[in-house]
This record gives sequence, structure tokens and C-alpha cells, in this order.
Amino acid sequence: MARLAGTSTAVVSYVINNGPRPVAPATRERVLAAIKELGYRPDRVAQAMASRRTDLIGMIVPDARQPFFAEMAHAVEQAASERGKMVLVGNSDYRDEREVHYLRAFLGMRVSGLILVSQGPSERAAAEIEAWDARVVLLHERPEAIDDVAVVTDDVGGAQLATRHLLEHGNAYVACLGGTEQTPAVGDPVADHVEGWRRAMHESGRSTDGRLFQAPYNRYDAYQAALRLLAGPDRPPAIFCSTDDQAIGVLRAARELRIDVPGELAVAGFDDVKEAALTDPPLTTVSSDRPAMARAAVDLVLDDSLRVAGSRRERLKQFPSALVVRRSCGCGESPAPAFVP
Repeated sequence: MARLAGTSTAVVSYVINNGPRPVAPATRERVLAAIKELGYRPDRVAQAMASRRTDLIGMIVPDARQPFFAEMAHAVEQAASERGKMVLVGNSDYRDEREVHYLRAFLGMRVSGLILVSQGPSERAAAEIEAWDARVVLLHERPEAIDDVAVVTDDVGGAQLATRHLLEHGNAYVACLGGTEQTPAVGDPVADHVEGWRRAMHESGRSTDGRLFQAPYNRYDAYQAALRLLAGPDRPPAIFCSTDDQAIGVLRAARELRIDVPGELAVAGFDDVKEAALTDPPLTTVSSDRPAMARAAVDLVLDDSLRVAGSRRERLKQFPSALVVRRSCGCGESPAPAFVP
């Protein structure tokens, strides 16, 4: 191949491996033409053995069946493809042992790095990451157990926006559907959503006592929780849901109980999954720039300076949240934020 391209084997290697040294454009074109003519396919296994690293990025999510995590994984896959990488996805199912299983499996494959979307990784996961000296970027959540670079959205601020908006409609108060934990882990996005709701309620002089309800994150179980809440004697006038999936369950329960949304019940969610625009009525929610967050996570996990020491604040990349107004709150629809594709 080097003879056909009229260059050295080292230059051919630089082109195939995209480095470590630059190659002049004209020389690169000759090498690429020789590769095409000879039908050469690089041996990725041999390359990985030599470099002790593959072109793979491992990604662990709690449950890829949930729309938010599915959309985030897709955004990461697109961003990784732009960098010439592929993504392996594992589902932890919100279980520590599953998370550790995938950590060990992916790190054993010598992935280029790990993107971890976790609902509070355990000390076991933290120890596993430290033992492998792995490149890890936390996406969506910044738990205390693992002190690595994190890419997040403004969860507290976004929840405040949604709660304030519901209050501005004249609702006496806003109830909140949190998660299933009595005391969520620090850095958990749902805990931040609840905190944002609390702040907005307190700013307006409303009490939060007895107005926070536990509900699973998925729409099916949230629907059952909403049936009990909406059929009870103290039905709230408005509900802020920590996830869109919960809000979709609330809308289904309200329809079954013949409660008019938004006439008798205003609803808002968080995440702006694509389905939120198709619910009946369309769901008011909080959006984040998932494509930009995914690109940032991929760039960081491939960055050789990832392990440079620094404070937690310096290692946190936060993207803004934006309110997406649709009809479930009582408004007409407004244009989506510019960062939403």
C-alpha cells in the first residue's frame, strides 16, 4: 500500500489511525486512493491491542425503554459517529449490580471511555472506575459518589420555570410528582426538580406540606399513582411532574376520570421528549439541549486531559433549561426553544 501511494508505511499508518502526526492533504488523498484500490480493511482488533484502546464508547443508562434515555442515547450515538466512534449501550435497570456489571464489561473491552447516565451510582461503581483508571463522563446526573466530569442541564432552574408558570395561571398551589425515594441522592435530577418546585412555591408564599407525592418515573406506574391522587378528596389544581413520562401517565389518568385538562387540572412535565408534543392536550414541559449535551459528553470522554485535577465546580458543564409552553397548562403553544432540533 505504501509503495502504491508513493510514501512510507509510517505515513500510511498516520492516515489509517488519524494520527499521531499530521499528513499533507495531497499525500492523504494518495493513501486513501491506494486503500480503496486495494480494498484494505483495518484490523480493529490488532489496532486495539496495540493502542490498548478501541474505537468504542461505553454508555450505561438506567432504562433505554424510557423516551428520555432513548433520545439521549441516540444523541450520543450521533455525536460519537461524527468523531469516528461507535457506542455500546447497557441498561442498569436502576440496579447497582447491573451498573457494575456493565462497567466491568465495557472497561474490559478497552473502550475509549465511558458515558454514565446513572440514578445515583454506588460506592461499588465508584471503586470500579477508580480501579480501572477509566475515562468517565457523567451525563444528566452529578452524584457525589463519583467525582468525574459531569454534563448536566439546569434542573433546579427549569423546575422553577415550570412551577412559576403554573402558579401564574392563578392556581392556588401546585402539587409535585417526585420519584420513589423518600430522600433522593444528592445530584439526582429528580431531587433537583423537586428542589426547584419547592423554591418556586416558597417564593410565592405557598406551602409545600403534603403536596409532594411519590411516583415511579415511567408512565405506566405513574398512571396508577395519578389515579389514586386525582380520585381522592384533595385533588390538586395543578401538578408539576418530574419527568414527562410521569406527566403522560397523569394525562391518561385525568382522561379516564373525566377531569378536563387544562380546565380543571393544569399539568407540566420535564424533559420535552418528542412525544410531549403529541399528547392530548400537548404537554407543557421543560427542555434541555440534548444534542449539545451529547456532543459535550463525547468530546470530554475523548479528551486526553480529562483526568486533569480540578475542583468539582470546574469539572461541571451545565446547559440551560427552557420552558416549552403547550396547552396542558392552559396556554396556547409557543415556539420551541432554538436549541431543540
